[in-house]
Amino acid sequence: MIVAGLTGSLARCRGVAVTYGDGPQRVEALRGIDLAIEPGETLSLWGPSGSGKTTLLQVLGGLLVPTAGTVTWHGEELSTLDAAARGAARAHGIAYVFQGANLLPHFTALENVAFAAHASGRDEDAALGADELLQLVGLATKLDALPDELSGGERQRVALARALVQGPEMLLCDEPTGQLDSDTGARVLELIEALWREFGFALVVATHDAELGTHLERIVNLVEGRIAGEERRP
Repeated sequence: MIVAGLTGSLARCRGVAVTYGDGPQRVEALRGIDLAIEPGETLSLWGPSGSGKTTLLQVLGGLLVPTAGTVTWHGEELSTLDAAARGAARAHGIAYVFQGANLLPHFTALENVAFAAHASGRDEDAALGADELLQLVGLATKLDALPDELSGGERQRVALARALVQGPEMLLCDEPTGQLDSDTGARVLELIEALWREFGFALVVATHDAELGTHLERIVNLVEGRIAGEERRP
């Protein structure tokens, strides 16, 4: 949608490395990652299991501090902030959709979304906003349903509404169709694309599904924690 100059990047990694463990248990999850996310663009982090996709999403979203290198959000270095400050930055622009939805099990669909609005500081008309978003993702009749009363695809729709109620500038999705059958996964992907067109956020999707990646504008191929290649769709 929009490809801005590097000075306008929403998020940027410079020389990012993430290492887990020591000695023979040492794992280099990311190695020297340089990557910029521009306003409004769609990007696929594509690669096999263990290539570093989830770790890179967590770094971009301020959930994980890199071992080396820097991560910035609107020019502010996230990696130097404490956990509370990183959480505040996420609440004001970065939203995350996990592979397994990660809904609060004893909250209804409406309560899950309204709680996210409250947590991000959007208290005014939070329940109304949650109601509208759940209708937008096709769950108007499921507002009072608990997560275990919903199908896998419906839970992912709640997760999307929960992310969008935060008003994100960047939406990070970790294998959003990974636990769904092919038909349900295709419908969820279509919904994500429709919501991107509606709201204009930057969209970053981590996936090992090559077909899913081809739906997005920019494909970054990760292999063993490094960027092995990049291409853009015409």
